[in-house]
Amino acid sequence: MPEHSRFSFDGLYSKHAPEGRPRGGAGRRGKYDFAVAYPDPKSIPIDGLVSGLQQALSEEGEDLAIYAHPQGYRPLREFVSGKLARERNIHVSADDIILGDGSGQPIHMFLEVLIDPGDVALTEDYVYAGTLGQLRRFGADVRGVECDEDGMLPDALESAIERAASQGKMPKLIYTIPTYQNPQGWTMTLERRQAMVDIANRHGVPILEDDCYVDLRLDGPESPTSIYSLDETGSTMYVASFSKIIAPGMRIGYGTGPAEVLDRALVAKSGGSVNMFASYAVHRYSTDNLDSHIEEINHVQRAKRDAMLSSLGENFGDRAEWSNPHGGLFVWLKMPDGSDITSIRDTVLDKYEVGYLSGVNFSPEGGSGQNYARLCFGFNQPDEIHEGIARLAEAFEAEGAF
Repeated sequence: MPEHSRFSFDGLYSKHAPEGRPRGGAGRRGKYDFAVAYPDPKSIPIDGLVSGLQQALSEEGEDLAIYAHPQGYRPLREFVSGKLARERNIHVSADDIILGDGSGQPIHMFLEVLIDPGDVALTEDYVYAGTLGQLRRFGADVRGVECDEDGMLPDALESAIERAASQGKMPKLIYTIPTYQNPQGWTMTLERRQAMVDIANRHGVPILEDDCYVDLRLDGPESPTSIYSLDETGSTMYVASFSKIIAPGMRIGYGTGPAEVLDRALVAKSGGSVNMFASYAVHRYSTDNLDSHIEEINHVQRAKRDAMLSSLGENFGDRAEWSNPHGGLFVWLKMPDGSDITSIRDTVLDKYEVGYLSGVNFSPEGGSGQNYARLCFGFNQPDEIHEGIARLAEAFEAEGAF
């Protein structure tokens, strides 16, 4: 087609349209893939999922001829309701749960109905990059709150709220990952959870609790009760997922919250119900097998975490600091102040085949974290982890990060 006759969309894009990005192909992955929080590929319960799907199709397969309920497959919502009551002290009915494509879709729904451009959202000082991207997509003014090994510092949270309020921008929400936090790995204590609820209630700021990693307990104490269960005002929203305990590719997560928010969030939900094939499989498999499967995968991941911690000690010694997580899928590495492991990330991937994500990806303001990296231990086997961490230390040495 001649160039002069090509239609141009310049000037037609919505004011809310995001910037584009190149299409085609998946992102590069290293042989030692510490960049993404994948679960162990060998632990995916393929036979159980196939068996569950076959059972469901024999019993309910003709229902595929109709569109499913927009909140998702009811038996799976009922299973989630029971799981939340038993394990997180969250007592909601199936009607109070919306299934989504992973936890990202429920998060997106809640943000869409709450965030306007310029609204302040508070998060941990380093936090999950996926939610940061969604907050920025809606034009939020994202501000990080200082944390220590017990979670958000209450004084810092209160100061952040008061500072925003003094600017005429009372925060719209607090987003937190209180258990095996991504990327820092800590678990917020019960005292800190209660303090967050008290501060949020006092200032009238809702909380969005992301509990995606709570089932991945490798050792240490049980997780404290959910923030949702501590809030008696009905101002907390909650999301979690089957992605890390069954398979990310299943794309099944869920959310709950106050009825008035759920009603609006359901309207914001795109694409109707989540995939029924996946819902059938996850429900039938989970009903009889999920608890034992979680125990099995945590045993596998415990060995991988230990391999990464051991190899960090052998290869980094006292030249760096790192977290010692009791659960989740990642270790938070801190290189010496002044180090820049952000600018060398692609070089390390190309030359040494080691993937990691720089701390900058998790920075709410986007300007800090050059000397931090999130290292995920879920995908590679223990011997590969030992080799990969050794190669990472070699790369950092060669590229001047030490």
